[in-house]
Amino acid sequence: MKLIIQIPCFNEERTLPQTIADLPSEIPGIDSLEYLVVDDGSTDRTVEVAHECGVHHVLSLGTNRGLGIAFSAGIEKALSLDADIVVNTDADNQYCGADIPLLLTPIINNEADLVVGSRPIKNHPEFSLVKKILQVTGSWALRTISRTDVRDAASGFRAFTRDACMKLFIHSRFSYCMETLIQAGNANLRVAAVDVRINPRTRPSRLFRNIPQYVIKSGGTILMMFFLYRPGVFFALLSSGFFLAALGLGLRYSYLAFYLGEGVGRHLASLILLSIFAFWAVLFAALGIIGEITKASRRVNEENLYMLRKQAQKS
Repeated sequence: MKLIIQIPCFNEERTLPQTIADLPSEIPGIDSLEYLVVDDGSTDRTVEVAHECGVHHVLSLGTNRGLGIAFSAGIEKALSLDADIVVNTDADNQYCGADIPLLLTPIINNEADLVVGSRPIKNHPEFSLVKKILQVTGSWALRTISRTDVRDAASGFRAFTRDACMKLFIHSRFSYCMETLIQAGNANLRVAAVDVRINPRTRPSRLFRNIPQYVIKSGGTILMMFFLYRPGVFFALLSSGFFLAALGLGLRYSYLAFYLGEGVGRHLASLILLSIFAFWAVLFAALGIIGEITKASRRVNEENLYMLRKQAQKS
């Protein structure tokens, strides 16, 4: 069984040596273990440092394309190298490399297709109270959309089977964490989580500069994933809000016009507003139906792409 540990990098010449040094060189149940550095357009000595550290493979993207694309490129490269399992870890050495065997255990035991390393969010010494609340809330939202039971949805410390890698298609440039989890849940992949340790922070996050930016980016990604993978529920919620508003206005108008006898010619503004709300309710309901049809079509396309990937790997 061949394992490839991939490390997406962007200007990580300072932290990469320690990250690589902490990775295991052999793991029980793994016959072959190789490291893959994915250089996302670094302008420092990241590539040279990777070679100096003895990394087996370096994939250079040429320009900075974003973490999501770097992750996808690494997965494609790992598949071309005949990896049976792919582990993804961060180049800033946030995750404890010695815990990689913990990630692999459910896969080696054929209990999971994707394993997420859950950080101790509530006891994280470097997370502020606000960030802890946001992490817990975001993970709850992702669990709802993805229909999985992962406590730390934002964790990038993950292990994938070969089959899982071929079934995942990342569309987001920002990050792969949320999208892969949602895709895995909706593709009926077996998702597991294990508790892992973390190392002291070596640098600030490059995905976001502050909490408001984190909320905007993460919230936008969650909303987009909700729209893409649960369109029926997404538009049903929007439609229900306008429908209830229209219903409320209709009941109010009927009460005033007929029960109190004020006449049907009065309160025309309420009727106009009722019509507007009813129009949006019907429109969102129709968009929900179209969204579900599009979702079904996308799943067929993804299944076809999966079969093409599988056939290409065999040949």
